[in-house]
Amino acid sequence: MNFDLEFVLVVGVFLTGVIWLLDARWWGPKRRKQAYEAGLRGEVAGDKDGDSSRAPWYVEYSRSFFPVLLAVLLLRSFVAEPFRIPSGSMMPTLLVGDFILVNKFDYGLKLPLIHTKILPIGEPQRGDVVVFRYPRDPSVDYIKRIIGLPGDTITYDGNKLYINGKLVPTKIVGRYAGEGPNHLMGGAIVEQEDLPRRNGSVVKHDILIMPGRPVPTGSVVVPKGEYFVMGDNRDDSNDSRYWGFVPQKNLVGRAFLIWFNWDFQDGQVDFHRIGDLIH
Repeated sequence: MNFDLEFVLVVGVFLTGVIWLLDARWWGPKRRKQAYEAGLRGEVAGDKDGDSSRAPWYVEYSRSFFPVLLAVLLLRSFVAEPFRIPSGSMMPTLLVGDFILVNKFDYGLKLPLIHTKILPIGEPQRGDVVVFRYPRDPSVDYIKRIIGLPGDTITYDGNKLYINGKLVPTKIVGRYAGEGPNHLMGGAIVEQEDLPRRNGSVVKHDILIMPGRPVPTGSVVVPKGEYFVMGDNRDDSNDSRYWGFVPQKNLVGRAFLIWFNWDFQDGQVDFHRIGDLIH
């Protein structure tokens, strides 16, 4: 079973907030009044409030945890959320062991849990690296690069990619030397791909090609409100070529920063990747 931190945060904020509110409006004043009256009758030693005026443990915990949980929920829902890269489908851009931050603001603000957009801000662009809820199992998060926008015709013929009938330029830049959990793609060809944006600019990024591996061929038109995504590790990525499009409502946000890297397999930290921007 997947651990749903967002659900836990929402429930935690609700419960601690309700307890804090009830104590502030009703329980607390009643408790202090009873303690004061008992003190006047000489039933409680010490000051007029006495020990009986102290809040129960669950109220004290709610007072302490509510602002913390609320701050975490707001930051995670509307600003940025951390993720860990568990697979090599986005190599060489992202490696196994990378910990990344995802911008939750760029594509509009969404309510937690129901993910309904309440404030449109911007739209995904071709070339963005995005985290999204896998359409076939929304409890699982995937990360890929947006290749096709709504209305685009995407054609993939082996390792050649066409957008709206135009070949996406690539050039060979070398061979990939993978280490640790990334060694399986060692020797793959590294190509620089120039993805065109609709505003005329180009997103330059590296992809991996492993000669001899079977790859799919096809041509699709991206429906309205959906996106076509692919991994930068083109010959080892479970992406839109196999299962279709990503609805806009499934988008979590745009990956923009590697904030840590830790290889669980050998316990090594790659300090050189910390702070790298994701392009």
